[in-house]
Amino acid sequence: MIVAAFIVVGCALASAGSVGTAVPADAPPQPKASAATRPRIVFLGDSLTAGYGLDRNQSVPSLIQRRLDGGGYRYEVVNAGVSGDTTAGGLSRLDWSLSGDVQILVVELGANDGLRGLPVAAMKSNLDQIIRRARQRGITVLLTGMEAPPNYGAVYTREFRQVFSDLAKTHKVAFIPFFLDGVAGNPSLNIADGIHPNPAGARIVEATVWRALQPLLAKPR
Repeated sequence: MIVAAFIVVGCALASAGSVGTAVPADAPPQPKASAATRPRIVFLGDSLTAGYGLDRNQSVPSLIQRRLDGGGYRYEVVNAGVSGDTTAGGLSRLDWSLSGDVQILVVELGANDGLRGLPVAAMKSNLDQIIRRARQRGITVLLTGMEAPPNYGAVYTREFRQVFSDLAKTHKVAFIPFFLDGVAGNPSLNIADGIHPNPAGARIVEATVWRALQPLLAKPR
């Protein structure tokens, strides 16, 4: 199973410390002042958003920015991805990440919670607060799902997966069931660690995200 293959590799990396923890050096750069007047789309995530192992212009947020620009959409994409981040880490930096005229928040968090076997209830609470606080500001949310390691047991895996769909239904937000759909477990679409997409894999993820994101956008001028 593709999902299982992805998670097994991820667990091995986590136990070896390869996934890492969030450090200041990983913090996303501030948006350029020249683009400050444009409404923003913020990607709040971990290394999968940050573009671990890729040039910055090959990350999924950068690819989305390129597609927006090419289609005449006047948005600025902010890559708020931090390698090793958990849902708790994302929640703790939410206010900073939502500075400026943020119109859409793409939430890509949970992979590191699953790799570490963190409590599902805590992950759900963190994601719930992220969604609620964003919507209180009038921000549209796109939630992306993730899979958990099977070695924590079938119950954990099932409850972990269910968190994302339950939150999407509760808050009636746009939803991508699996962020790495079509990429996870395929060696030709991942870098050497087997868990992070390579440039070709990132383009597939970008296409998945675009299908869910485009209906949320204001029409290009």
